[in-house]
Amino acid sequence: MDLLVPDYAHSALIIIDYQNDCILPGAPFEIAGSYDVLPKLQELVRHVRESSMPVIHVVRAYLPDGSNVDLCRRSMVQNGAVLFRPYSEGIDFPEELKPEDKVELDWNRLINGEFQQIGSNDWVMYKSRWGAFYRTGLEAFLREKKVNTLIFSGCNFPNCPRTSIYEASERDFRIVLAADAMSGLYKRGIQELENIGVTVTKTEDICNYI
Repeated sequence: MDLLVPDYAHSALIIIDYQNDCILPGAPFEIAGSYDVLPKLQELVRHVRESSMPVIHVVRAYLPDGSNVDLCRRSMVQNGAVLFRPYSEGIDFPEELKPEDKVELDWNRLINGEFQQIGSNDWVMYKSRWGAFYRTGLEAFLREKKVNTLIFSGCNFPNCPRTSIYEASERDFRIVLAADAMSGLYKRGIQELENIGVTVTKTEDICNYI
């Protein structure tokens, strides 16, 4: 039995930091190439929803006083940078990725660690640092839903996605990376993921299995 083979019947889609402030063209903190993966990300979200599996939008939020911000960015926010500010347009994620029944995000609840359901199979959760499992209820949420395989997508692989993937590996989840639905991916990063048992593949192939 291969313990690394994805079990798509018990999977969830994890979308990391795909928020307007860093993905929209011309945004103050635009990360190059992030908007370009939106079509593949849309396709992936659609197929996962149709299969009634969880879609989890993992997001950042920075309070204006910088009190919850990473040390490497805290001074920037304290000095007036408006990044991932709660209830702003920039903190939101694209309409193309939202369920039909649009729900306003409750940032007070999210920052306090609650998961907000925004569709029949869509949830939003806040993370305070690079990793989606760091001081969050993500693992318990996934275990409760009998999920053993995580499909990762989103924005800027070198930072939060990579950290979250390694955290997932530490917790013995089977891991899939949708390479064409993730910005910032590079050859050595792919090799390193494959070395720890991550299945690196394309959206089309994932959708064919789901």
